[in-house]
Amino acid sequence: MAKRPSISFSKSLAPTEGDTLVLFTDESLALTQSAAALGIGDLVARAAATAQFKGKGFAHLDLLAPSGVAASRILVFGLGKADELKEVDWSRLGGAVMGALHKGETAILLAERADGVAVTPAEAAELALGTLLRSYTFDRYKSRKPGEDDKEQKALPTLTIVHAEAGKAKKLWSGRSAVGEGALIARDLVNEPANVLGTLEFAEKAAALAELGVTIDILTEKQMKKLGMRALLGVAQGSVRPPRLVVMHWNGSKTREKPIAFVGKGVVFDTGGISIKPAGGMEDMKGDMGGAAAVVGLMHALASRKAKTNAIGVIGLVENMPDGNAQRPGDIVEAASGVTIEIINTDAEGRLVLADALWYVQKTYDPSLVIDLATLTGAIIVALGHDHAGLFASDDALADQLLRAGLSTGEKVWRMPLGAAYDKQIESKFCDIKNTGGRDAGSVTAAQFLKRFVKDGTPWAHLDIAGTAMSSPQTETNRSWASGWGVRLLERFVADNHED
Repeated sequence: MAKRPSISFSKSLAPTEGDTLVLFTDESLALTQSAAALGIGDLVARAAATAQFKGKGFAHLDLLAPSGVAASRILVFGLGKADELKEVDWSRLGGAVMGALHKGETAILLAERADGVAVTPAEAAELALGTLLRSYTFDRYKSRKPGEDDKEQKALPTLTIVHAEAGKAKKLWSGRSAVGEGALIARDLVNEPANVLGTLEFAEKAAALAELGVTIDILTEKQMKKLGMRALLGVAQGSVRPPRLVVMHWNGSKTREKPIAFVGKGVVFDTGGISIKPAGGMEDMKGDMGGAAAVVGLMHALASRKAKTNAIGVIGLVENMPDGNAQRPGDIVEAASGVTIEIINTDAEGRLVLADALWYVQKTYDPSLVIDLATLTGAIIVALGHDHAGLFASDDALADQLLRAGLSTGEKVWRMPLGAAYDKQIESKFCDIKNTGGRDAGSVTAAQFLKRFVKDGTPWAHLDIAGTAMSSPQTETNRSWASGWGVRLLERFVADNHED
């Protein structure tokens, strides 16, 4: 695991020589009473005029501390219209602060607003979450620069957040840091090259959650054959790497009878199989397990903060390769549910993995609801770009809960249609269904396919995260190719709706 920054909370502002002070202002450019007491008001005003700094959100001034101020550097960050700030904006602000700090820097952040409205302990914890998320780098395969030693390479800023209710903020931070760690674990998994992280190695990473009290069960190829998981196994048969189905069970509720279930697509590398992908950009297919990575990160977050819920995480781990033993277009396989599937395109493999994983978790655990995540279709990127994930849901209440969680965390979803009219596109001439309905409404027909493997009456949602899990936009809280998308969304979904 990569090194993390040191983040702490304090009630008092006690800068020393060499520290960096981080202050907030708004569009009025006023300073808080504590900041003004440092005697830097005139300096900030003059610097703002020179730099045309208007206090806009996430913009900042970078100043040398004047003589007499026990610090070496002063960063003044704008809040914009402070009364319009939302929860997610505080984590974004924390990310912007971390982005302005140097390696090994010691910083003191004064969590106060100039308009007299208190920064809440929850907002202070979100600031800390943003700094943790922004601190992430994936550089384990980079050589040291000339003259740079190990200590310099790994040094991260040390941050103290000053808040009037530091004790409450610290307590909330213990929960938010668990969520942040879950997101960073997901980023690590997606960023790892496929020659390092295969199916067995991924299963081992998931199994490490046992240290947090998560019960782990790993199904082998032999066990899956006995269960009739021929849809999942068909994808894996062209690879020398054996498939695995990993089940992670967190039992944190004393009152809930049925668990909630999360299912992730874990294609550790996707060549497209016999329907091989073009060479350009194929290297990105090491990230085709972003759904499984998010489920592992989520289970870490829930177990780390001792969430009062019962949750099942299931990930189907395979590699899709064009081998002499690989399945062919035109093959027909029978899924564990008994549905027969004609393989039209071996590059539409993720839905085959999810078909058996979805059926297994319902048959074995009878969950109260099921949510699956998958980097499933390029069509969802055409429809929504990289700002929203596609949400398909059989239940309006479940869809609304996910939409709200997305707005709260910034991991936004957009509801897409489902309907029997799309089923005609996946009808097969030779068996029950085929695994692709063609280019038109590609993400919708993929969701319609998955719906065939959800029991009637079970609330279900499918999240197509192809545009958000990897190659996602650079933000205040993420500068990584892999975003860890889905961990914060689903953790908030659980916290708001499914805990004792």
